[in-house]
Amino acid sequence: MADEIVPAEGPSYRPPRIRSRSLADYAPEPFDSEKIPPTLVSEVRRFLRVANQIEAESPRVAYICRFHAFEKAHNLDPKSSGRGVRQFKTALLQRLEQDEKITKFLRKEKSDARELRSFYKTKNMKAGEVSSVLHEVLKAVVSGAGPEFVAAIDIDEKIGSYAPYNILPIDPGSGQQSIMHLPEIEAAVSAVLNVRGLPIAKDSQEMGVSRDILEWLQCWFGFQKGNVANQREHLILLLANIHGRLSPKPTSMLKLDDRAVHELMLKIFENYRKWCKFLGRRSNILLPSVKQEIQQYKLLYIALYLLIWGEAANLRLMPECLCYIFHMMAYDLYGVLSGAIDLNTGEKAIPAYGGEHESFLSNVVTPIYKVIYEEAKNSKNGNADHSTWRNYDDLNEFFWSVDCFKIGWPMRLDNDFFYTPPHFSSQNTAEEMPTTFSTQKWVGKTNFVEIRSFWHLFRSFDRMWTFLVLALQVMIIMAWHDLETPLELLDPSIFEDILSIFVTNAVLRLMQVTLDIAFTWKARHTLGFYQKLRFALKFCICGIWTITLPTAYSTSQRNSVCSTKLSQSNLYLFCLSPYMIVVAIYLISNVLGMTLFFFPAVITYIEISNWRICKFLSWWAQPRLYVGRGMQEGQVSLLKYTIFWSILLFSKFLFSYHFEIKPLVQPTKQIMKVSVNNYDWHELFPKAKSNAGAILAVWTPVLLVYFMDTQIWYSIFCTIFGGVYGIVHHLGEIRTMGMVRSRFHLLPSRFNAFFVPHSSQSQKEDKGSFRKFLQNKIFKDLKLVKADIPRFSFVWNQIVTSFRSEDLISNRDMDLMIMPLSSNLTSQSIRWPLFLLTSKFSTAVNMTKEFVGEYEQLHWKINKDRYMVSAIKECYNSLKTIFKFLLVGDLEKRVLETIFDEIESSLKTSRLLVDFQMNELPVLHDKFIHLVELLFNNKPDDREKVVIILQDIVDILTKDMMVNCSRILDMINCSENDVSDGNIFLQDHPPELFASNFPMCAICFPLPDNGALKEQVKRIYLLLTVKEKAMDIPTNLEARRRISFFATSLFMDMPCAPKVRNMLSFSAMTPYYLEEIKFSHEELHSSQDGASILSYMQRIYPDEWENFLERLGPNVSDEEIRYWASFRGQTLSRTVRGMMYYRKALKLQAFLDRADDQDIYKRHTTFDGEQNKRTNQQSLSTQLGALADLKFTYVVSCQNFGTQKSRGDPHAQDIIDLMMRYSSLRVAYIEEKEDILADKAQKIYSSVLVKADNNLDQEIYRIKLPGPPIIGEGKPENQNHAIIFTRGEALQTIDMNQDNYLEEAYKIRNVLQEFLRRRGKHPPTIVGLREHIFTGSVSSLAGFMSYQETSFVTIGQRFLANPLRVRFHYGHPDLFDRLFHLTRGGVSKASKTINLSEDVFAGFNSTLRRGYITYKEYMQVGKGRDVGLNQISKFEAKVANGNSEQSLSRDIYRLGRRFDFFRMLSCYFTTVGFYFNSLISIFGLYVFLYGQLYLVLSGLEKALITEARVRNVKSLETALASQSFLQLGLLTGLPMVVELGLEKGIRVALSDFILMQLQLASIFFTFSLGTKAHFFGRTILHGGAKYRPTGRKFVVFHASFSENYQLYSRSHFVKGFELICLLTVYNLFRKSYQSTMAYFMITYSSWFMAGTWLFTPFLFNPSGFAWRKIVEDWMDWNKWMKNQGGIGIKPNKCWESWWNAEYSHLKHSGWTSSIMEILISLRFFIYQYGLVYHLDISQDNKTILVYVLSWFVIVVVFSLVKLVDVGRSQLSAKHHLFFRLFKMLLFLSVISCIIILSTINQLSFMDLFVCCLAFIPTGWGLLLISHVFRSKLEYSGLWNIIQVVAYAYDYAMGCLLFAPIAALAWMPVISAIQTRVLFNQAFNRQLHIMPILAGKSKHR
Repeated sequence: MADEIVPAEGPSYRPPRIRSRSLADYAPEPFDSEKIPPTLVSEVRRFLRVANQIEAESPRVAYICRFHAFEKAHNLDPKSSGRGVRQFKTALLQRLEQDEKITKFLRKEKSDARELRSFYKTKNMKAGEVSSVLHEVLKAVVSGAGPEFVAAIDIDEKIGSYAPYNILPIDPGSGQQSIMHLPEIEAAVSAVLNVRGLPIAKDSQEMGVSRDILEWLQCWFGFQKGNVANQREHLILLLANIHGRLSPKPTSMLKLDDRAVHELMLKIFENYRKWCKFLGRRSNILLPSVKQEIQQYKLLYIALYLLIWGEAANLRLMPECLCYIFHMMAYDLYGVLSGAIDLNTGEKAIPAYGGEHESFLSNVVTPIYKVIYEEAKNSKNGNADHSTWRNYDDLNEFFWSVDCFKIGWPMRLDNDFFYTPPHFSSQNTAEEMPTTFSTQKWVGKTNFVEIRSFWHLFRSFDRMWTFLVLALQVMIIMAWHDLETPLELLDPSIFEDILSIFVTNAVLRLMQVTLDIAFTWKARHTLGFYQKLRFALKFCICGIWTITLPTAYSTSQRNSVCSTKLSQSNLYLFCLSPYMIVVAIYLISNVLGMTLFFFPAVITYIEISNWRICKFLSWWAQPRLYVGRGMQEGQVSLLKYTIFWSILLFSKFLFSYHFEIKPLVQPTKQIMKVSVNNYDWHELFPKAKSNAGAILAVWTPVLLVYFMDTQIWYSIFCTIFGGVYGIVHHLGEIRTMGMVRSRFHLLPSRFNAFFVPHSSQSQKEDKGSFRKFLQNKIFKDLKLVKADIPRFSFVWNQIVTSFRSEDLISNRDMDLMIMPLSSNLTSQSIRWPLFLLTSKFSTAVNMTKEFVGEYEQLHWKINKDRYMVSAIKECYNSLKTIFKFLLVGDLEKRVLETIFDEIESSLKTSRLLVDFQMNELPVLHDKFIHLVELLFNNKPDDREKVVIILQDIVDILTKDMMVNCSRILDMINCSENDVSDGNIFLQDHPPELFASNFPMCAICFPLPDNGALKEQVKRIYLLLTVKEKAMDIPTNLEARRRISFFATSLFMDMPCAPKVRNMLSFSAMTPYYLEEIKFSHEELHSSQDGASILSYMQRIYPDEWENFLERLGPNVSDEEIRYWASFRGQTLSRTVRGMMYYRKALKLQAFLDRADDQDIYKRHTTFDGEQNKRTNQQSLSTQLGALADLKFTYVVSCQNFGTQKSRGDPHAQDIIDLMMRYSSLRVAYIEEKEDILADKAQKIYSSVLVKADNNLDQEIYRIKLPGPPIIGEGKPENQNHAIIFTRGEALQTIDMNQDNYLEEAYKIRNVLQEFLRRRGKHPPTIVGLREHIFTGSVSSLAGFMSYQETSFVTIGQRFLANPLRVRFHYGHPDLFDRLFHLTRGGVSKASKTINLSEDVFAGFNSTLRRGYITYKEYMQVGKGRDVGLNQISKFEAKVANGNSEQSLSRDIYRLGRRFDFFRMLSCYFTTVGFYFNSLISIFGLYVFLYGQLYLVLSGLEKALITEARVRNVKSLETALASQSFLQLGLLTGLPMVVELGLEKGIRVALSDFILMQLQLASIFFTFSLGTKAHFFGRTILHGGAKYRPTGRKFVVFHASFSENYQLYSRSHFVKGFELICLLTVYNLFRKSYQSTMAYFMITYSSWFMAGTWLFTPFLFNPSGFAWRKIVEDWMDWNKWMKNQGGIGIKPNKCWESWWNAEYSHLKHSGWTSSIMEILISLRFFIYQYGLVYHLDISQDNKTILVYVLSWFVIVVVFSLVKLVDVGRSQLSAKHHLFFRLFKMLLFLSVISCIIILSTINQLSFMDLFVCCLAFIPTGWGLLLISHVFRSKLEYSGLWNIIQVVAYAYDYAMGCLLFAPIAALAWMPVISAIQTRVLFNQAFNRQLHIMPILAGKSKHR
């Protein structure tokens, strides 16, 4: 670089002419430093940013920096081959040419080098990015300026080493940061920097000694620089937090204690040690014998694992794979440390993969990643069958076997593990096939195969199904024998019949083993010999018993002699038959299991032990796997859930026997006796015995309900026990503001008990005291202690202030809620918030005036109300204080002092009512109010008024109230005489009391400008004037709810909070994709769909909008309005604000930890968590911030932030704005850029962490990835890439539609203490928290979802956690034991499709790995839910899809097989069982109706009624009632009501429930049931599960008819029409159930369900019955139906594309699923088969020929459709008239045929109607079957006919749906009623919804 820097001059270059005016006006625009090609960003952007930053100070230096950036860009890509590089270089060169001459004239020095040096010296004192960049540019300039310049300029090399930091600035200059002065940080840093005695790597000898142990590991193993920097900070923070928390404290806090290192090592390597033990390998964590070196070695192993984990990318989801890598690298590490000699080379051992740049990434991570990536490709985006590709679990479980060591180290890439079958979509696969097929084979699935089948539910929970089947068999036998007493079971013949259940059991066990073998067949290559042997032995033994037991039973039945030995007495003799002996032998194998069930500790020991006998026992019981061992609960927990399920099952079986089974037996016996010879159709099985078809039709729906109704019983018992549990744990202790008021005096004591840290000694004393236990756990009624007040008052005021900053309360509300704190902490200084004292003083005044009696009685009466006493005392003391400031004259002071002395003397002697007359007390009260009002306004013009009021007060006191006032009057008169004698000028007009101005003023008015005095006057003014009751303050419902819950939580069981310094550190992490960050100006003020979002929110939150304007004034900025609206939507801004309350709370708590009461008073009004302007406050705030940073980190994983920023997406700027608003917020994102390698562009992926600096994002860490990280499910992969940037020992996962509150954030220390509590064998690994749904008030649907979700996250999860012990992770905001989960696969699973519900698998994984999950309700987090029906349905569909995939997963299989029996029941009915039972309930209704249809159409019903007189089967009534219980949402409604009753009171709960029913909640729940059943069943059969984005929109608007039809056509509309068809046919031909309960249930539940499924989407659609919308929807519907489909046409644009997409799941179905689909579709043919025999035209002909001829009609109809279609294609365009004529001829032909048939063959109109009912379902069935064979039919001529018929069906269904909606739209009242139902809560809040909904028309 030359002395002067100029761009190259081309032939067209002309230097600009410079004028002096242009120099003076030089103010260039900054060059865009953000839109840079991805290949250049990391090297170029910082120079351009610094140039923009310093341009105003030194334009020439800015020019030099840009020139250096240009040179960098040119050197990186000289050919400009990267995307966008040429354009960037062109733009930058143009800017350089523009600036070169102008900046040269602005240069102050003679040369550029001197100019740069001079400017650099001014910045040299500040270490930062500017100095770092200038340093680099200066070096480049100096190097090109000649050797004389190099010698003349002294460059400080330390400045060049600056790097941006995250939390710990470890680089030079970090000593200025407060966090680096914390002793625990200093101790951890010194330990990490200790590299003394470590061998130096050859490659690093030139660079010098490594700075710390992580850099040392980098030199030996080749880790990335960014990874080393990230894990260095990670390790230091972990060590520092553990070191600071040690008890007892170490002797020196500046030296890292060995206990801290040991504790961290145990946590991190717990999984690794278990893995080594499981595989029988010795741990490679080898420690030296020298004690001084042990700590260093431990830190090296920990650092090595963290570096492996930090760079492992997608391998982090495979924890045992990481164990394998660490195992090998730890061995290499020990070889280096011990100086071992390599036997092969004879030299010192070195790692297998040396320390070259990115060696670990390229040699270790990338080969394994490629396997994951290729297998994910084979999944075909989740559409391929699970058995054809290996997911994360398969690849990880390969390392559960010793075969993994065959991979070797260095890894042998020719091992079968690395082979993936070719996916033929890739073109270059064919070239690779010859080399791969010859040596390798695909390993296949590992241990488990996910196969699409409902049999998975039986296989996973076989013990439950076996138990239910055997219990059913026992009940049928008992009912068949018509037993009256239990003693009759002792009858040997009956007893032997009962024992036949073991025959059934043997068959079921054989089925289970067969399923195990069949479903594991594709994983046979990875099964060990002993696993295969186990399967073989199990199958053989089960087969033997399946033969032996039936043989013995039949032999015993034929040769039974027991019946001859019966005694004639009431008791039966016991008879031992051969079959019983065989059964006894059969049961011997189960005796051990039944015995060990009651000793869970023994089972745990057997499962985890390596003894051979234990291995054999556990091997025989279950396949020996790494997970799922030792999951047994303790004895107490086992006893609790065993009792629960025993009671439940007893109730269920008692009910089932008496109301389901027993009533069916007698009708069954009658049916079996009937001989039916005359059928109403052609009977295909006329010789079937015992009318098997009729028995099947009657029994099947009852049996389905029998297997399903345990879910109902679980819901009932869960509600009862969960409610009782909530009451015992003080849930809902404080439900209203009235209750808050009544118990507010207890809150300080409860607050101090939980939130003020206590010494460990006092805690031990509290634990050991039974009295303390009763006080803290049971009664919780502590007395007020004076010392409790200051800290509570301080925190309470911070909470109130946060309410104000959130605009929940007004300034007036805040004044009434603030709790002042006095520096004089005496008993009289407790001043309660004014909302507790309002109206108390006036009440006391009235009470005193009207009181008749002794003073003691009045005193007792007033003292009953503590707040009345406080109001009186405070008012009295405040008035005394104010008078001290107000009265200046001596006389006035003496008069008032005398009055006060008289009052106090009367109080002491209890003579108040004697010395004072209280009749005038109200008048005196009014005068005081007037006086305080004048003092509050403090206007000089009011001086005379103040004087007069003071005189009135004295007159009232002395003349009207005081009995003996002579002393005061004498004092006043005497004073007046003195004045008159002394001043001749005032003899005629002496000054009155309080009116004197000479020689000095008698009163000081206006009052002095004293802040404390002003506040006191304001408070006494409010105390005397505010009339509202305490329950009316605050007026905001959300503020009331939050206060009530916070008060309630203080009476719940929570651990005591430690000091901030001693608490567990934690992080919060939020995955973000493309959701809203904050509303833009355009979104707020305009909308194509209706009124603006801002106007909607102003109407929904009118009080909060007014408070907002009051806080910021009417001229509020647009940015603040955007934030105000965003904080009320489901936006990322709201979530970030809520999470950053944690930091504010920690700073507040850290201050209270170090402050005494006087400090609290001094900072009572000055404490600010974010900004303090004074120097001393800055110092304290910095220290508190350092402590908060030590304990808390918040990372938002904005996956696409880099892409958004490069595209100029405003979302990127919104994210930067958030980082600027919250300085400690960190954003992680995935960067995708192209690098030029060997003249070829190659995509490079990196995980990047950024923070905000100078209104820009500043990169902190960059870690290169082996490839694209999103290869499975997006959300868990997004979490996985960002988790390396989190810190601490706990991790809270937060969704981006969640919220948090300051008062809840204050409890985080208590929640984190749960991880240190041991209630059982293990401390918790996941702590669940409750959620508050904040979207419930938007609409009635949002309210339904809110209530449903609230009941699940409270009463449901409460009971799951304790006593059932099966709570898992159901989404956020759970807290994870971070170290536990980072070593066990993370906080979610990410395999495509199978882990669609990624969150719950974290709970499964934690439980299977012996984790313990608990749930706490004393802390809550806000949560948003979908508010429109379409969004809710998409969410329900996604969850149902996820549950169906769960039922196929290995996690559910292992939980079901390895839990004990009762815990397995809990697991089933709270996970996949709920959805399967929903499907069963729907399926049961169909089975019942089709069974009745069979009885009616076949003629069996008529025969049964006439011959067997079988009417009104009670069991069917019970079954239908049970089904209705589930259908109408009562299953979710019952817990809802109980939980509302707990938290709001029974009256409110019942009124809310009734209101929900009036808002059509039952319709919504019935519709939702259909959604669950449809998507659960379809996904298990065919797949197609996918993430369905709901949008999380806050505003509800109208959805078009076509949109609703697309969403619900196949899931609801078709099924609704089918139900109507079934019910119509049944009602046409039924012969029974007239005027009976069963008929009512059939008619009600079935018709209700049909109508609900058809019309709910329109009923809950805003403006669904507005005529204008109806017209628009009809036009849109026709347009959608008629649009032509094709490639690239989206489903929402035309019918054809939607139709193809709707059945796309069938393309990937297996042959079994296809057969099932065909069999299910055959149900539509029963209509035609049954109805054609009931036609008049059939003339009672029952031959099969009638049915065959009916198919001729089908053929004719399809032919007509084909003719019309051909005519349309051939004639409609050019011969339109001929086409119309052709259609008319066809129509006339059909009419003629009908007339002829009616004349000749007696075809009636009823026949035509019945034909429609017969043939329409048949056509639909044919369409469904044709989709199964689409691949074979698509390219034939038939497919076009099928498509035309399908079009006709959809168009007809649409018209049938549209007709009643249009008819109702004619009546305006319907639309008004609908709006009232949908937005009832909005109406209650005076929201006019119609103008908002009508606003849509303005934009059309």
